[in-house]
Amino acid sequence: MRTLHLDLDALRSFTTGIALGSFARAAVQLHRSTSAVSAQLKKLEQQAGAPLLVRHGRGLALTPTGEVLHGYARRLLALNDEAVAALDGAHWQGEVRLGLQAEFGEQLLPAVLGRFGRAHPRLQVEAQIARGAALVEGLAAGQFDLALAWAGPTLPASLSPQTLAQVPLCWVGPVVGSTLAGPQAAPLPLAMLDAPCPMRSAAIAALDEAGIAWRVAFSSASLAGVWAAVEAGLGITLRTPLCLPRGLRVLDPRAHGLPAMPTVALHLHRASDSPAVDALASLVREAVAAQVAALPGGRAPRARAQASGSSER
Repeated sequence: MRTLHLDLDALRSFTTGIALGSFARAAVQLHRSTSAVSAQLKKLEQQAGAPLLVRHGRGLALTPTGEVLHGYARRLLALNDEAVAALDGAHWQGEVRLGLQAEFGEQLLPAVLGRFGRAHPRLQVEAQIARGAALVEGLAAGQFDLALAWAGPTLPASLSPQTLAQVPLCWVGPVVGSTLAGPQAAPLPLAMLDAPCPMRSAAIAALDEAGIAWRVAFSSASLAGVWAAVEAGLGITLRTPLCLPRGLRVLDPRAHGLPAMPTVALHLHRASDSPAVDALASLVREAVAAQVAALPGGRAPRARAQASGSSER
């Protein structure tokens, strides 16, 4: 294997241009000239031994080699930024309080806490799993610095959340077996969180509007209980496809005669401001973006950059 040292500055210009859709805009954001960015791209192509970009209409698209390098570039830059953050924040002390809904406790939270702990070993994160209304109340009462929650509860005027994603609501059933068998003669069995719950209300309203009879076959105060009931075949539920347990699957509403559902916003709330909170919020945003990108159809289309002279490559 040949020894090759990729230029991190060049990789940052490359990934920034793809993200912004324009290498001219990337040059402005990175405080470089367009000719300098063009030279960096040319150097990367020489190192890769193949073109990274190809003309596509009025813009540019990644070649297969470019797609491979883009994936590794993002990982290399993320590790570089994590190392820099660790050096900058090694002296930070204290505690950051994070609240989040139950979906994210098993898959998202360990990754976030692991990265945060490595970068800031003297900072502690106090994480609490709660339902949306409790998270909003806790934010207003100063119990959390950050909270990740689905849209739904009425927000106090003092809270102005950032929307991280619009995620489709979907009907969820078991991977093995099914509680559905074509048009329902009997009321449709539902497994739901106890009221009040915005997704429970949305499911019931949609079924009523579609004229589908339903019954709550199982109700629980915990999402883990709902997951277990659905996997056991006691009923279906309405959630999102993010962080579904392995024993569950998204149901095709057309195949099962169920109403199509809209999207729901995922909000990141902040109740305090500090470099430590900024760092944790950044990791949460990255983790959510990775989860959304992993959904079927969740990845962005092949990246393209607008052409604007020789520098737009």
